[in-house]
Amino acid sequence: MYPISQGRTLLDRWALWIGLAAVMLCVAAVGVVAAALGKGVPAGASFIPASVMTTQPRLTYDPRVTALGRSAPVTVRIPAIGVDAPVMSVGKNADGTVQVPPLDIHNLTGWYEYGPAPGQNGPAVILGHVDSTTGISVFFYLKDLRTGDRLYVTLADGKVAAFAVDGVQKVPKDAFPTAAVYGSIDYPSLRLITCGGAFDQATGHYVDNVVVYAHMILG
Repeated sequence: MYPISQGRTLLDRWALWIGLAAVMLCVAAVGVVAAALGKGVPAGASFIPASVMTTQPRLTYDPRVTALGRSAPVTVRIPAIGVDAPVMSVGKNADGTVQVPPLDIHNLTGWYEYGPAPGQNGPAVILGHVDSTTGISVFFYLKDLRTGDRLYVTLADGKVAAFAVDGVQKVPKDAFPTAAVYGSIDYPSLRLITCGGAFDQATGHYVDNVVVYAHMILG
């Protein structure tokens, strides 16, 4: 969809790929939501609570935490919003954009396998749709998370990486802050991304992304 500049650093290119995936979540998930709104699909993705910031939340970390070895995530559980979902690995499409989970499987998320795994140092990224014409999807209530809420990612090696939410941010999808969201950090962190904000009837897309920032904690 968008070419990747060969002059970019590896980190810059990775950030751009993920940023494009965040936009693709909006494109894929809401291309026909306008029609769905008249068929009982909640319009709540357009409502953003006052607790959601437009600036990056204050990030923190637990100095007692030791990073885990690389292991693919298999499930993500978020008790505060009733999420208990499988995680598939996603890579890149032929055009260089990042793949997203199938739109028609509502309770499914996607981990970008070319970035850190949850529990490794750096920002692991898990993507999920917000809704479709047939109902709400796995990250519909992501915007309702609050600072301190817990996230649990079960890994293929049987370990569970536990995270605490630092905050939730709403960002324009046409000005995605890749450096702030995906910049290099030296502790294990997690980013959850979906769509939200105002729905543009003319284009058939939500105009924003909702990003949750979290850091790993001791079990």
